[in-house]
Order: sequence, then C-alpha cells, then structure tokens
Amino acid sequence: MSTAAAAKVSPVRSAADLLSARRVVVKIGSSSLTTLTGGVSVPMLRYLVDASQQLRARGTEVVVVSSGAIAAGLAPLGMVSRPSDLAAQQAAAAVGQGVLLAHYREAYAAHGVTVGQVLLTVEDLIRRSSYTNALRSLEKLLALGTVPIINENDAVATSEIRFGDNDRLAALTANLIHADALILLSDVDALYDGPPAEGGRPVSRIAGEEDLAGVTLGPRGRAGIGTGGMVTKVEAARIVTANGTPALLTSADNAPRLFAGEEVGTFFESRGRRRGARTVWLAHLAAAKGRLVLDDGAVAAVIEGRRSLLPAGITAVSGDFEAGDVVELTDLQGTVRARGLSNFSATELPHMLGRSTAELASQFGPDYERAVVHTDDMARLDRRTTT
Repeated sequence: MSTAAAAKVSPVRSAADLLSARRVVVKIGSSSLTTLTGGVSVPMLRYLVDASQQLRARGTEVVVVSSGAIAAGLAPLGMVSRPSDLAAQQAAAAVGQGVLLAHYREAYAAHGVTVGQVLLTVEDLIRRSSYTNALRSLEKLLALGTVPIINENDAVATSEIRFGDNDRLAALTANLIHADALILLSDVDALYDGPPAEGGRPVSRIAGEEDLAGVTLGPRGRAGIGTGGMVTKVEAARIVTANGTPALLTSADNAPRLFAGEEVGTFFESRGRRRGARTVWLAHLAAAKGRLVLDDGAVAAVIEGRRSLLPAGITAVSGDFEAGDVVELTDLQGTVRARGLSNFSATELPHMLGRSTAELASQFGPDYERAVVHTDDMARLDRRTTT
C-alpha cells in the first residue's frame, strides 16, 4: 500500500468523503463501455480513465472491475449479438479480453500509469488458498502504483459456478481488498423510486432495507449487451454494505463529478462488519440446493449462540442436495436465518432428525457424530425471508 493511501483512514459516509478515500473499487458496466453494435466505445473508456485519475492524483488507490469483454469480442468474431450458449460466450470473452485491455493500457499510459489484468472466477474468491493469492497479487499491484483491471474469467468459467455479472464480482473484490467504497457506474444516474418516465424520482441515500421498500428495480441489463441491471447493482450494494463498506451508484457520465466529491447518484450507507470472502459468498451468491427447518432451540444456539447445527435441532428437510452443497437454514416461520455447507445429503438427513449425535454414532458409526452444518461453514443473515 502506498504511503499516501495508508494515511487515509477516514470512513466514507458520503460522496464528498471520496476525496480522502484510501482505496476504492470502480465497477464499469458494459452499457457504459460498448456501443449498441457491440464494439468498445473508446472515447467513453478514455473519459472514465481520465475521471479515475482525479482519485489517483489525490493518493487514492483505484481498482477497476470492467465489463465489456464479451461485447468487445463480438465484432472481431463476426457476431451481431451476445450469444446465448456458453461456448460462444467463452470464445467472445477470449478475444474481447485482449481488445479491452489494450484500450485500458493505452488510456492509462497517457497518464504515465501501468495497468495489470486480473481474471477471476468464483472459486478464486471462495477457496482460502486462492483468495489469499488473489489478495496478495492485488496488494502488490497497488503497491507498485499499477491499476488492476479485473474481470470474470469468462473464457473458462462454467455456467454452474460463476459470478453471473460483474456487479457481484466487484462487491466481492471490494470486500477482499478492504476497499473504502464500491462505486458502480452504469447508464443510470441514480436509483429511482419508480420508472422515470412515469414520474419516478431519484433516491439520494439508502440507509437500510426499509428505504428500498416500493422501489422498482426494473429488468436485468440492456438487451443484448450486459447481464446485470439495477437488480444486480442493488444486490452488490447489499453485499458490501452488510459487510461494512458503502456503495455509490451513478452513471458513467457523472463519474468526473462523483470523483470530485459532488453528491450525485445514490449513496448506500454501510452497516455490519467485514466478513471473509467465503462467508460473503455463502451469504449472498451461492446457489442453495435445499432447506433445513430449525426448531426454536436450534435457532437460539446456531444463530444467537453461533454454534454448529446438530441433527437434534432440525424438524424438516427439503430439496435435492449432496454432502458439501449449500443449504438454507430457516426458523419455524420460514425466515431464512443462515446459509451453509451441509455435511450430509438430502437422503441421509431424514432419519437423523431430532436425534443426538451420540445416538446416531452408536447406531450408524462414528461418521455420524458430527454437525450437519459446522459453524465455520455457515453465514448468518441479518434478514432474509422466503419468497
């Protein structure tokens, strides 16, 4: 970490505090970087790079999470729209990554700055050994004065385990590197309480879930270009704010004003405390394969007491999952209180319900004398209800 960045310790409580931020993650959406025909908008990319230099000039470390690789690869491959099949998306990403990075390299070189490409998958940020290496690499790049350009490794990521969009990748990256703020740039200038064309008004500040009540988030992404949209941006904001990092949402056009400390867009206040990347993945991103219903005693022990879940406290099991899959833990009212990795499959658990581990070990062997979900493999949730 640079000396200037290390000296910046003031929390970001508004856009004005970006002037003294130590480190920020800036996520740039596909809709801001690409044209309707799929090519890279070089003028906009340079515009955003120039804007980010306002932060770097004040000593703030900047990490860019950039979409646009698949879109950048469409024209060179003769594709007229974003393909729906995974193999074609991977091919477009493999071509587009180089195109996109070349533009970033040239734009930052005009400021005498070097860039470094970092391609990540979900597994890189949920396995301790992998995310430790990812953190070490990013910290070194920043210490050397380099701007990391991060994207999901779409060329090899599978449909079964991936971030799905760069908003979530940016949220996990911000958590990983202990960023002071996550900045989400797109083609929308703020979060609105309804469709702007129908009189919806911009929301300047979100303090908690209650401020999102009644807000219409709209569809996912711009047709044929991106995979996100306001839904994934709000989810990304939820991820970081629940882990102690604020988020700011505005349009790419507003970037220079935002980076100059003006109050533009929507500010999401931080709450909670910072958690490890694996816990954040469990809480917000992992696909749950099943559900375990806990009695009141188990809720008290597991959620409030932060203990492991034992079979004696489970009243019902649903879903189709294997040992090692993610399951939701609910109370008797159906509220999801935690998510975690099950040590048993959906076929094993039913005959274990309500029984002690000692009893199960006596009947079935020592392998059954263990928790269904260990506390180290569990993410407790502030509030999550069934839908």
